[in-house]
Amino acid sequence: MNPDENQDTPIWGAAAIGRVIGRNERQTFYLLSTNRIDADKLGDQWVSTPRRLLKRIRGEGGSHE
Repeated sequence: MNPDENQDTPIWGAAAIGRVIGRNERQTFYLLSTNRIDADKLGDQWVSTPRRLLKRIRGEGGSHE
């Protein structure tokens, strides 16, 4: 399996996103709702990928791809 493949797998929900960035669900929800991490809200669910989340955290860019 290509290691980059996992980096593009969608992650759904604040709790799952929090596990990727090392924050609890409440902290992650705050970061999501204040647009401090790169994710989209589809309906009532947040979604992103590990690549998008970690790119912003590493300071490699802040805009959506």
